[in-house]
Amino acid sequence: MNMIASLSHDITPTGSDYETVRQVIELISEDYREQPSLEAIASRLGQSPTQLQKTFTRWAGLSPKAFLQAVTLDHAKRLLRKEEMPLLETSIEVGLSGPSRLHDLFVTHEAMSPGEWKARGGGLTIRYGFHRSPFGIALVMVTDRGLAGLAFSDTGDEKACLEDMTCRWPNADYVEDTEATATYAEQIFEPSRWSSDQPLRVVLIGTDFQVRVWESLLKIPMGHAVTYSDIANDIGQPTAARAVGAAVGRNPISFVVPCHRALGRSGALTGYHWGLTRKRAMLGWESGQV
Repeated sequence: MNMIASLSHDITPTGSDYETVRQVIELISEDYREQPSLEAIASRLGQSPTQLQKTFTRWAGLSPKAFLQAVTLDHAKRLLRKEEMPLLETSIEVGLSGPSRLHDLFVTHEAMSPGEWKARGGGLTIRYGFHRSPFGIALVMVTDRGLAGLAFSDTGDEKACLEDMTCRWPNADYVEDTEATATYAEQIFEPSRWSSDQPLRVVLIGTDFQVRVWESLLKIPMGHAVTYSDIANDIGQPTAARAVGAAVGRNPISFVVPCHRALGRSGALTGYHWGLTRKRAMLGWESGQV
């Protein structure tokens, strides 16, 4: 883990500031299992907690506590995935009092529980196929319960598009089955087949927070748009606009779950995982349907 790369200024600390930053990074990296407090770190270095906090945050771009959490999370991920260590043992190994604190750490920084992070699609069979659409080549992905993924690619980029989607659930089993996905593609992109009597079956595979954001997106009427702050208010977390933006960007069912209708605070189109040109095309195409 290269946290030194997170230094946020174009110049590097010199003299005593540099030595302070170096010592804090070294101390936390070596003693993270002790979960040292700011006061304990400051005492070790012979500095006041307030001054240490200011110096480290100014040069590193995050507080000593946030750096400790990042180091702890990085080691927890390694133990959970590479060494397949159980949650309780992982919690103890990284210096946390139990699985509940590990859970809080993951939910805060990953918007998912450690168990969900570890499973990553395990036990799922996902069938996929590529189809033509008004917005380029569409990758449609389905499970036995319904539509699980919808992505877009330009001709020749299908492989990269598939890799982008499969890495979201790397432990799932994938089967190419264009026949199984064709019906979904027809229903998605043919307005004459949109009917409340035959709703499109959708299964949202994500964390609790992500699913709440995606469900909020589903409430946005065609021809309308909302901001990330609007969505944050809708899910009852008005201060979580940035986390909402991240969840919108991870929406696995593009177009159907209309993340293209989510805008930045100023009303700007902002980014779109499948390209701003495609986002503009979707909004324009929808305006012709209402």
